[in-house]
Amino acid sequence: MKSIRTGDRGPAVEDVQRRLRQLGYDIGPTGVDGYFMGRTASALGSFRDALGMGGEPVVDDVTWSALVDATFTLGDRMLYLRLPHFHGNDVRVLQKALNALGFACGQVDGIFGTYCERALGEFQRNVGLVADGIAGDDSVRAIYGLRHIWEGKNARPHSAANAAPARAACVIARTPFEVAGADETGRDAAERVANLAAATTPEARARLVDVDAPQGPEARFRMVLCGDGTPSAAAGCPVVRVEPEEALAARLLTAFEASRSTGREVVIEVGRLSVDDERMLQRVAVRVLDAVCAVFDGRTVAC
Repeated sequence: MKSIRTGDRGPAVEDVQRRLRQLGYDIGPTGVDGYFMGRTASALGSFRDALGMGGEPVVDDVTWSALVDATFTLGDRMLYLRLPHFHGNDVRVLQKALNALGFACGQVDGIFGTYCERALGEFQRNVGLVADGIAGDDSVRAIYGLRHIWEGKNARPHSAANAAPARAACVIARTPFEVAGADETGRDAAERVANLAAATTPEARARLVDVDAPQGPEARFRMVLCGDGTPSAAAGCPVVRVEPEEALAARLLTAFEASRSTGREVVIEVGRLSVDDERMLQRVAVRVLDAVCAVFDGRTVAC
């Protein structure tokens, strides 16, 4: 972005002023007027000083990113585990609430990591929601519904609560596999599976590949994801549907064992999902990766 300095004016300045005012800084009696000078420059200087940035009151890329992070409100966006990690004030509020409610997500650092995903899933399960570790509208409403319990309380979790990742990172680290998409929906879901694995552990051995690429010699198996209907390129391979979710790991295990005669390749039909349905596509990725972890956690699969 083009840096904003004293004397500049326009819509970008108005955005900066709104965010500073939202954070409680005094931007002067004229309020959001689009002029970057006087009280606005002083307010920005104070904001930078509070973050240990100091220096001239300029809105550069780093300052703008810090302003955006600081002004996210829980519910402004959907939060889930990914790389790069979601970070900001909304994540910090979520972490404080979960910790205070007894669902341990570790240090309140404003970064949505593996512990936060696990804690959120446990909270969802506790209040009767789908435990997918995704902070969407329903989960945010449930969190705010308990605001009288967690707001202003100690953000440290109950002593009986233990911070832990949502899935077995060791399984992802020791199990090399490939994931590909056969159509637009499948490609989006496949990218999310690979990204989720990498976000779970930096030692993940999941590799996103093209559906037509030859299978790597180290891969124990390949999953080809598609929206609906087995792709011709994978004809003859075992097919698993994501829905119903119950016993998905068992169905996937059966498919892996059957794939020994079909090149260690399994087709996973995720259903007719819109590529704009971020929540469902991420939920599919969570379900698929969790099923893989369940299959290979302490189990030998000959595929």
